[in-house]
Amino acid sequence: MVGPTSKEERSSAMLRLKVAIVLLVGASGGLIAFHGGATPVVLVSAIVGGLILGVLLTWYLSRITR
Repeated sequence: MVGPTSKEERSSAMLRLKVAIVLLVGASGGLIAFHGGATPVVLVSAIVGGLILGVLLTWYLSRITR
């Protein structure tokens, strides 16, 4: 039988989910820039900007769900 999850398991899973959200938003910014034919500098800027937005989005979502 499977028992209830511990606090450590739950916090570890939430951390993995937050990292996945940040990486997904960053990658989507880069893919959109790549699809638009961006130069390498613009492509890196889009990825970094997406990662920053992903961090802000994750912070906001975790803040409102408390």
